[in-house]
Amino acid sequence: MNQNHRGALVVLGASCFVYVTAETIPVGLLPQIADGLSVSEADVGLLLTSYAVVAALTTIPLTALTMRIPRHLLIAATVAIFAISQLIAAFAPTFLILTLSRLICAVAHGVFWSTIAPVAARLVPPDRAGRATALVFLGNSLAIVLGVPLGTALGQWLGWRVALAVLAVLGAACVAALMIVLPKLPALPRDLAVRAGAQLKASVQIIRSGPVAAVCLITAVLVIGHFAAYTYIAPLVRRDGGLEGIGLSALLLGYGAAGLLGNWIVSRFVDRKPRTLLTMLIGIMVVSLALLIPVLGTAPTVLAALAWGGTFTAIPVILQAAILRVAPDARDAASAVYVVAFQIGIGGGALLGERFVRAEMLAWLPVIAAVLTLVAGLTVLTARRAFPSHVPLPSAV
Repeated sequence: MNQNHRGALVVLGASCFVYVTAETIPVGLLPQIADGLSVSEADVGLLLTSYAVVAALTTIPLTALTMRIPRHLLIAATVAIFAISQLIAAFAPTFLILTLSRLICAVAHGVFWSTIAPVAARLVPPDRAGRATALVFLGNSLAIVLGVPLGTALGQWLGWRVALAVLAVLGAACVAALMIVLPKLPALPRDLAVRAGAQLKASVQIIRSGPVAAVCLITAVLVIGHFAAYTYIAPLVRRDGGLEGIGLSALLLGYGAAGLLGNWIVSRFVDRKPRTLLTMLIGIMVVSLALLIPVLGTAPTVLAALAWGGTFTAIPVILQAAILRVAPDARDAASAVYVVAFQIGIGGGALLGERFVRAEMLAWLPVIAAVLTLVAGLTVLTARRAFPSHVPLPSAV
């Protein structure tokens, strides 16, 4: 890996950190936001759904329209929009304003996530693209291991508005750092030569590629299952293990720490054995979710949640690396479609969970998550082109 660009990868990872923390922090602060704005916990859970819907609808067209913009400027602009939206959210007087502020962020979200992995791949040799993506996505894991639990603790201590204001400041710091350390990355010649309309058509048509469609299908099914349960992890672990307040923050910290470990392990093999890694992680995830179905007490609940966190947090690294691998000549377009699939998963999962919570069927959420995860795992076994058992190194290496 180019040592000169390691700093750029670290800052990209920091940007992932603030984005993921902000997107998922309603999960940890769900009771506080609900009380502060006089709405139900189910309504707050829908913040993830509305965010995901807007991101899913805007990702492909906005990615196509921004293909000619230098990538270093585009990344910085999306993080700047993020920082502004968080500042608005921190001072939102009503739930409607809070929702609208998150939708502003959602518009930039899809472009950010469809661009960041191809940018990371451009900073390193081709055979290190997966490792570079894993390094950047450590920010995702750190968001779960530090961002969400610390944000939850800060929100419980000083109020949820303070937590969002801190995220706005961190976002602004990331913008400044990106402008300093990220090298100039002009749009690729092939993107400059194609008009926006043709870019949009290509982005839509790329889903016809069998391997791309397989990765996106697996992503959507897996993420729907995960977020159906994860969106309501606070009431779920309160039911199963009596965990709330500091106990919930500690569990989220452990959940993220397990994800950080899983991410590190996966980064060492993601460029070589994607199918073996993915099926193993999905298998562990199914078992951990199944253990959350009965009420087994505090210790089993904690252990199951740790295994769940360790597996799911590492899985997107494999999925994102797969998208870059199966569409080497259209990475931004393929990444945009992948982001849409992921957002469909988040929004669909949060909405599905909300329906069950309103119907007082909280106990069914880990059942749904386990079944959908198993379906995704079986699909991986049939998608051999998207997830080969072994990926040979390029001949030049």
